[in-house]
Order: sequence, then C-alpha cells, then structure tokens
Amino acid sequence: MLTETSTTPPTFLLDAPRFLFLTGKGGVGKTSVACAAAISLAGAGRTVLLVSTDPASNVGQVFGLEIGATVTPVRAVPGLSALEIDPDHAAATYRERIVGPVRGLLPAAEVRLIEEQLSGACTTEIASFNEFTALLTGDESAAGFDHVIFDTAPTGHTIRLLQLPASWTDFLNDGKGDASCLGPLAGLDRQRTVYAAAVSALADPDRTRLVLVTRAQRAAVDEVARTHTELSALGLRRQHLVVNAVMPAPRLPDTLANAVRDREQAVLASLPAELAELPRDVLELKPENMVGLGALARLFEPGSTAPTDPQEPDDVSLPAGVASLDALVEELSHEDHGLIMLMGKGGVGKTTIAAAIAVALAERGLPVHLTTTDPAAHLTQTLAGAVPGLEVSRIDPATETERYRQSVLSRKGAALDEAGRASLEEDLRSPCTEEIAVFRAFSTIVNQGSRRFVVMDTAPTGHTLLLLDATGSYHRDAARQMGTSAAAFTTPMMRLQDPDHTKVLIVTLAEATPVLEAEELVGDLRRAGISPWAWVINNSLTAASTTDPLLLRRAHDEQAEITKVLRDSSHRCAIVPLLAHEPVGIAALRAVATAGTGQPVPDYGRTA
Repeated sequence: MLTETSTTPPTFLLDAPRFLFLTGKGGVGKTSVACAAAISLAGAGRTVLLVSTDPASNVGQVFGLEIGATVTPVRAVPGLSALEIDPDHAAATYRERIVGPVRGLLPAAEVRLIEEQLSGACTTEIASFNEFTALLTGDESAAGFDHVIFDTAPTGHTIRLLQLPASWTDFLNDGKGDASCLGPLAGLDRQRTVYAAAVSALADPDRTRLVLVTRAQRAAVDEVARTHTELSALGLRRQHLVVNAVMPAPRLPDTLANAVRDREQAVLASLPAELAELPRDVLELKPENMVGLGALARLFEPGSTAPTDPQEPDDVSLPAGVASLDALVEELSHEDHGLIMLMGKGGVGKTTIAAAIAVALAERGLPVHLTTTDPAAHLTQTLAGAVPGLEVSRIDPATETERYRQSVLSRKGAALDEAGRASLEEDLRSPCTEEIAVFRAFSTIVNQGSRRFVVMDTAPTGHTLLLLDATGSYHRDAARQMGTSAAAFTTPMMRLQDPDHTKVLIVTLAEATPVLEAEELVGDLRRAGISPWAWVINNSLTAASTTDPLLLRRAHDEQAEITKVLRDSSHRCAIVPLLAHEPVGIAALRAVATAGTGQPVPDYGRTA
C-alpha cells in the first residue's frame, strides 16, 4: 500500500479547486499526469475521484486494476478512487431508460426500430455527456470527494465535450423541430437544469481549473495553443501548462540524445505568447514507462534515475521479422488504387506515418488523396510542401455540418413555406446533425479508394470506432430496407471489410499502453469483419542509434512490446526509429519511410 508520496507537487496542484481538467493532444501523457496528480493529492490527505472521459481509457492499466463504470477504490492509495465513463455502458443505460417503459406496450418491430435509432454515435455522445455533466452538478457518485480530476479524450473531442452543455441548452431553448435524431433526444428537455449547472461549473474559476498537457514538440504546442484560445472563449480561463517528458541534459555525449534535447529546448524557448504567460510545470522524461504506482509516484520528481552505464548493445537489438515502412509501401504500390487507413492510439504518430506513405506512393507516380478524420489534424504542417499527384484534405466537422445543412435546406426546404423552413432549420441545429454530416463525408472518401489511393489518418482509437459504429448502423439499416431479394448494393462498411479495397495499418509505439490499446482495437475491428493488414511501430529507440543511458534503458523496455506486435502482426510489421529531427517536410517524410533499411538517414534538418 502506498501510504504516502514523496512527489513534489507541481504548481497546477497548488490551491487546486475541486474540478481539474487535463487535456491536450493524444499521446502527450495526460493519463500519466492525471494519475500522478491524483496520487499526489491523495498523499496530501485529500479524497480524490479520478474520472476518464476518453473512450479509449487506459487508467485501469496504469494502476494495474480493473476500473469500470462504477466508482472503484484504488486500495493501494488511501483516499483515491477511479471511474471510467464507458461510452458503450453509458449508451446501453441511456437506451434502456428510453426503451424500457415502452417495451411490452408497443409491437416488437417498433421497439426494435427505436433501438436501432438509438444505436448510433450520437446516442453514445449524449449518454457520455449526461454522465459527465452529472459529475459536475452534484451526482452522488462524486459526493464526498475533495477533488474530481478529469482525464479527458484528445483535444478536439474534449473541446466538443465541453461545448456540449451550451450546445444542448441552446438547442432545447431554440430547436423544437422534428430532430433528425429524435430518438436520442428523448428526455433531454428535463435535463435543462443539469446542463445549465454544468455550464456554470465549467465557467467558475473557483471550481474548475484547466491543465493543458503537451510535449515539447511543435505540433503538440501549436495544438495546445489553439485549445487555450478555444477554451478561454468557453469561459475556462484559469489554465496551467504542463510540458511532459522533456529530455534531460545527456550525461554522456550522444548524437541522438543531444539532438532531441536541443529541439525540445528550442520549442520551449519559443512558446506562443499566450502559453508563455501561463503558470508552467516542466516534467522530465523518465527511464521507465508510467505504469504502476511506483513509477507514477516518481513522475513529479526532478532528476533522472537512468543507469550510469549503458546497456549492452545485444540487449536492444532488433528481432527478426521487422521491415522498413518503405517495404510496406512497395507492396502497396503493386496496386493502382485502394483505401489505406492508419489507426491507433492518440500520439503514436499516425499523421506522420500517413503522410510518409502518401508521399512515397505519390513519388512512385501514383495518384494519392491524403485525408484525415481527426478534428485535431495537422496534415499540412506535417507535409510543409507539395508533391505532384498528391491531394490533401480534411474531414472538418464544422465544414461538413454546414455543407450538409445547406444541402438539406436546398433540397427539402425549397418547397416549404416560411414556417416549415424555420422548423427544418431548427431541426438542423441539433448537435446530432454533425454525426450525419461527418459520416456522409467519410463514406464519400471511402468510395474514392476504388479509383485511386486514399490514405486516411484517423482520429484516436475510441472516436474512430464510434465512426465505424455509425458506418455499421447505416449498413444494417440499408440491408434491412433493401431486403434479401433486392439488387446487389455496396455500403461503406462492405468496402471497409473488403481486403482488396481497404488496408488497415495499426500504428503503435513499443510501449505497454499503446500496444495493449492496439491489441484491443484489432479485436474490435475483427468483430466488425475488418482484418488489419500490417502493423507499424513508430519512434522506436531499439531501431535508433544511441548510447545514451536513459534512452538505452527505454529501448531495453521496448523488447517485450516489439515481440507482442510481431506475434500479432499478420506477418507484416514495419519499424520506424526515433529520428534526430522532427519529421516535418517532404524530405523528412522520405527519411521516415526509408529509416530502418540500413541506409544512412540524411541530416535533413527542418527543410522540405
């Protein structure tokens, strides 16, 4: 039992209000920082509830115990409990609350139709949102806790979650039309008071503090700067900045360690003005992964505990069976079209790998469309240049929603009178309209893979699965309406299940949490009839050239995870080493594809 903690409390925990929100780009270490903060507060004698709002939560794995949809005491840390807002559980509970009273009163076919209407991602969003707002407004599960710490989903989805109270309140006040998602909206009207209280709690700096977690990387800092601005506009102005996993000064001369240190220090020295003014904590990179109470209790400690002597080179050699990313691209290029989907946990480098694949295919003379479903995407910053034959786009929820609204108004609204058109416009102001709009855009791009290459950088795992749920719901609805005697039809889900049309690449890091989440993702995909085509292990220290003791210690810990990936990789596994420079620009992306082939990696710097 961890009865006390020797951690040094960071500034964001000083005079902490009751609610703490940790947010940032995927993979920056929000969960680790949230768990360490919870341990620190509990060690100071406070009672703490740690809540994960991430559909792909790994809080349970970090603590080494099973955590679910009910408050679970972390017995090794007196005063600490944890809770995961499980989207599936929340949606099932929400559905039953609506369907239960009419089951047995309505014909079975009508009940099944209502259940189908409540099976989409919109229902999941509303149900998770209800759980979230309840914790902010006096739900009994949070009663008695001095602090509630929210470990949130990656930035774009956190913004969406925090906007929901105002969005639904506005819709309930103004939108009384026939909502396109009327089933999920059932019962929302009686939640007005709860939503108003949630907005009040979020905007009150004496009750709520936002902690922006980032890495000392340009893309992560740029994203957290946007987050700062957007959340300030929502009223969350008491903000702190945490820069996580910063490379300490190397103890021994090492090219890779020095390059990583230099680039991170350059990022810290040039923070955007709005971030530079915030209270700031800088946490050093530790030699071990942040799994287990011992590691978490040391996260806030200054100084490194890396061994003073390097590991033997044989301890960190690459096993047989891994290839370069370029080898996968070469196999993909044997066709002249297809959908290539990059999937995995946030922060594993899907955007970089997607861009590198797209550049490599385009430079082979093939037509390529590079796109993303991630609300926090930064494809253009990663490319920082152009390649002939390469088109770049983004499925932007706001843009797609407005495009869909205008399409519906022009088609259905043209024949309506003034009152009817006003009613239709109210209907389209429902936040659920976004689900339909994004799905339509996603389906269009999926179909493009039949005539050219489409490389798709997806949102972090949990949110991609919600999009696939919507795709599956559409497929089932289409199949039901067409009937067994209808002419052949093709849905987006059928294209995703077709291995000749779609190749799914699972991107991960050689660390316990990303690999575990990737394995769970593979299980979800296979249950949906989608088989991964290959795995990519990104930013590997095992594949890099280093003699730095801290990096070698981390490389040594990669071995078991690389072995797991090779076991489950369907005989295709590429490994990309950690490079000395951030992979930004066309030349840098070429290096990402060819690194690990045994060829020297050029010192491309930051040029395109």
